[in-house]
Amino acid sequence: MLRTDRRSFLTLSAGLAAATALPAVAQTSDTAQIDAIVEAFMAKFALPGVAVAVIRPGQPDYVKGYGVRTLGKPDEVDEHTQFGIASNTKAFTAAALALLVEEKKVEWDAPVVRYIPEFKMYDPALTPLVTVRDLLSHRAGLGLGQGDLMLFPESDHTREDQLKGVSFLKPQYPFRSGYAYNNVMFTIAGLVIERVSGQTYERFVTERLLTPLGMADTVLGWPNVTRNNVAGRHARLTGPLRGMGDYKVVLPEETLSFSPAAGLVTSVAGILPWLHTQLKKGVMPNGQRLFSEASSREMWKPNTMVGAGAGPTPEMPTAALFRTYGLGWFIQDYRGLRLVSHSGGLVGQVTQQALLPEKGIAVAVYTNVEDGASGQIRNAILDLLIGAPAYDWLKAAVEGTAKAADKALADAPKVQPGGPSLPLSAYAGTYRDAWYGDVTVAVSGKGKTARLMLDFTRTPRLKGSLEVFGPDVFRTRFPVGWGEDAVVTFEVKDGKVAGMKLVAYSPLADFSFDYQDLDLRKI
Repeated sequence: MLRTDRRSFLTLSAGLAAATALPAVAQTSDTAQIDAIVEAFMAKFALPGVAVAVIRPGQPDYVKGYGVRTLGKPDEVDEHTQFGIASNTKAFTAAALALLVEEKKVEWDAPVVRYIPEFKMYDPALTPLVTVRDLLSHRAGLGLGQGDLMLFPESDHTREDQLKGVSFLKPQYPFRSGYAYNNVMFTIAGLVIERVSGQTYERFVTERLLTPLGMADTVLGWPNVTRNNVAGRHARLTGPLRGMGDYKVVLPEETLSFSPAAGLVTSVAGILPWLHTQLKKGVMPNGQRLFSEASSREMWKPNTMVGAGAGPTPEMPTAALFRTYGLGWFIQDYRGLRLVSHSGGLVGQVTQQALLPEKGIAVAVYTNVEDGASGQIRNAILDLLIGAPAYDWLKAAVEGTAKAADKALADAPKVQPGGPSLPLSAYAGTYRDAWYGDVTVAVSGKGKTARLMLDFTRTPRLKGSLEVFGPDVFRTRFPVGWGEDAVVTFEVKDGKVAGMKLVAYSPLADFSFDYQDLDLRKI
């Protein structure tokens, strides 16, 4: 399954009619055309707010905000509005390690146990083989988002808890034989930085990267945001599945401990020095070198094959021949050029960052929704800047959204005949998973009003009632806007409940709700 970010980014817009082409813009100014691209997407998808940064040779940088920070409030998005850029943080973690490699305190291909002796994999034979490079390359054998419930939604799991939890995550494919996007290994990479430097991850990255770069508007960890100029969060919550219907305001769900994977908060103005330094292979806008050109090549060197295809077609002229992962970056072909990019999704926000190094071009697109329009906005801007043949990215976005929604509705689980085979009290108790911890089930009410309540004890947002969904099967009903619901199947043996299995209710669910990776045994 190839979903490279925290969210699949395909959702159904309310009231979508036939696709509307991007408007023709008579002006020769590319900034006017960038505005037209963004505004067309905002109008079609009812996006509350967008922010854009563009770097191109021989012209001033372009940064601009559009729309409002939060629905129902007048405050506008501007170039200094802070967004959580999520997995775009991974490149900063890789760069922080590159500085330690240059200082000969870390080696890319040294085993993790050299720096964290208690690090363990599920298979003891793999423990001494996993290297620092493996932590950053999504190739250690863990599945898509496996272990993410220790990081997201907001949890009391520390990085040390996550380190211990990795030893209970059973690999889903042979070591280094494939690719599956995974966050928990990046938190372990953050621990490597802490052990070697003697500083917290946040302090090291701030002192060695953010401060030298002069990245104003930038902090690590959503809980550390103190300014008022902050983008709100929005999700479509009024349809049959999360991701469908109208936008509603939702709350952040980030845990500080997952900062090495997805914790950076910045603005489009704040990210400019970083993008310039990437294009200049480590040289900052002030002319000083942040990291070596050798480190730049290392971070952009493909380590893991993500996928390969037949290349461009008339229907999709940017289809890649290959897609790979380096160290915190995706590397692929794009219209005959090398594209170095990443994106990031959080509850209520999705962001994009992309570089065309050989053209000296960089683009960042930040949105305050958890939909996928930012990716097509990014592509439309890239095409404009390189003078690519016309392609209607707005139409592609609308059609892709509708197709994904139709499939999700068809694939969504349906209530089955039947119900509990035992009294509700038989299901009550504590269920334990080796890497996550405890989930409890309790009976609330009496008689006809009695119902089961489920509580992920380490995750405040994942608490709610259970409604009957089939034979010994229930569906969670978490408060609207809080996480993703799950289908819970109790394992009944010899008249007793032995455990339970969970899967996400919605096919559109963020893959970080990796309920399916839990093995909850009743204790």
